[in-house]
Amino acid sequence: MRRARLATAVVAAVAPVLFAAGCAGPSAQPAGQAAPKPAASSAAQAGMPRSTPVRLAIPSIGAESSLVQLGLQSDGSVAVPPVSQPRQAGWYQNGPTPGQVGPAVVLGHVDGNHKKGIFYDLDKVKTGQEVDIARADGKTARFRVRAVDQVPKDEFPTQAVYGNTTKPELRLITCGGSFNRAERSYRDNVIVYADLFRG
Repeated sequence: MRRARLATAVVAAVAPVLFAAGCAGPSAQPAGQAAPKPAASSAAQAGMPRSTPVRLAIPSIGAESSLVQLGLQSDGSVAVPPVSQPRQAGWYQNGPTPGQVGPAVVLGHVDGNHKKGIFYDLDKVKTGQEVDIARADGKTARFRVRAVDQVPKDEFPTQAVYGNTTKPELRLITCGGSFNRAERSYRDNVIVYADLFRG
């Protein structure tokens, strides 16, 4: 994610809530390959109480970061961590916290400031691998990757990423694909979809 601003409008209503993503585009359905659903305890399906996430770990790619809270900018776009700190990941604070029912969203840069970003290797994550989110209540929400997708920005699957879900889920989002020098932005988004299996 090279740009500090996102272009998808926020729709907040009783219907499924849709929020903008890092390097996002209009809504579309994802084409990622889904793995078989992992077994999850009934407690995991019911979700965890709300608690601020404080740290992210993706052991398979050696990615670890504290989590800053991200809100909305004045134009309605979702803020992202500063590009000058590309190893910093952030959680969208107006959505569910990781472990709650619904799609919790974590954003991170693929690169920035001439350095690799926290999500530089996000496209190498495989289905079945684990993502751990430590929370302020001392508990860890453990997710298993269900699908990894790479989509053009103008085909960003807004509903699939941000729409309401019946169980606790996680989305990790960064930029990917080739770099458009004229726009100073990557052409695609890499999106990881994961389900809570232990909390």
